[in-house]
Amino acid sequence: MTYEVPSISFRTATRGAAACGLALFASTGAALAAEGGIGFYLLGSKGPYAGVLAPPGTYINNDLYFYTGNASASESLSLGGEITADVDAIARLDVLTGIWVLPNEVLGGNLAFTLSLPFGYQDVKGKAAVTGTALEASVNDDVFTMGDPVLGATLGWHSGNLHWTTGALVNVPIGDYHEGDLANISFNRWGLDLTGALTWFDPATGWEVSGAAGFTFNGENPETDYRTGTEFHFETAVTKTFPSSFSAGLVGYYYEQISEDSGSGATLGDFKGRVSALGATFGYNFQMGNTPVSMRLRVLQEFEARNRLEGTAAFLTLSFPLGG
Repeated sequence: MTYEVPSISFRTATRGAAACGLALFASTGAALAAEGGIGFYLLGSKGPYAGVLAPPGTYINNDLYFYTGNASASESLSLGGEITADVDAIARLDVLTGIWVLPNEVLGGNLAFTLSLPFGYQDVKGKAAVTGTALEASVNDDVFTMGDPVLGATLGWHSGNLHWTTGALVNVPIGDYHEGDLANISFNRWGLDLTGALTWFDPATGWEVSGAAGFTFNGENPETDYRTGTEFHFETAVTKTFPSSFSAGLVGYYYEQISEDSGSGATLGDFKGRVSALGATFGYNFQMGNTPVSMRLRVLQEFEARNRLEGTAAFLTLSFPLGG
C-alpha cells in the first residue's frame, strides 16, 4: 500500500483581510463572525487520506497555500441612498511541517508529533462608499512575515482497508503580530483544534473515501480583548488512484461557528459565520532516487458564505520521508 502523508492543518493567513472588513462593515450594521472573520484552523487542509497516518519514520510536508476572497455588505440610509462596503483579500503562504511517527505502538496504534512553521504574503484592500454621492473611502495593507508556529500530535490506527486518526493542534501565539494592522498572518491568541478522521482505501481498485470532523477552541487576543467562538469543520474527499500512480477526485468542506464571539473587543455583536466549498484534487506519486514523493493539488471554490469571506483556495502539497 502506498501511504500519502496527510497535510497538516495550520492557521489561515487571511485574518487581516477580514479585519479590514470589520472596520468597514461597522458603518453598515453588518459584521464578520470570528475575530478577523476567519479561524485558526485552515479549511481544506485535510482531504484525501485524511485518516491515514504514515508508517514510523520522519517526514517533511510542505504546503503552498493560495487564497483570494471577498466580502461585501450594504445598508439603506434613513435619508435615502445606501452605504456599501467591500473587502478583497489575497494570501500566499508556505508552510513547512516536520512529522515524526514514533516506532513503538501507543494504545494499539502509532503516535506522531508535528511542528508547522508558516510564512508568506498577505494583501488587503477595502472600500466604503455612499451611493449617489462622492463620499468614498479606501484602505490598503500588505505584509510578508512569519506566522504563529503550530504544534500537533496524532494517533493513528489501521484495520484492513480502514484507517482512522485522532489528533490535536495548538496554535502558539509568538509570530509577528502588529496590533491595528489590517494584514496579520499571526493570530496573537492560543488556539486548540481537536479533529478525528476516517479513510477507507481499497488498494485493489484504487478507490478512497475520507472524512474529517473537528472543533476549534479559541483563546482571547490580549491586544484586542476578543475571543472567537467555538468553530466546527467537516472535510471530505473521494478519489481514484490509477495504475500510473496518478489520482483524481472531489474534495469539499463545511464550516459553521457554533458559539458567539465574546470579550469587550467584540463590539459588533454575537455574529456567527458559515461557509461551504467544493472542488477537485489531483495527485501523483513518484520516486526521486530511493525516496518516494507524493504531490497533490487541491482547488476549492467557496459558496453560501455568511459573515465570512468567500473565495477560492488552492493547496499544492509535497510530502516525502527523510532518509529514503
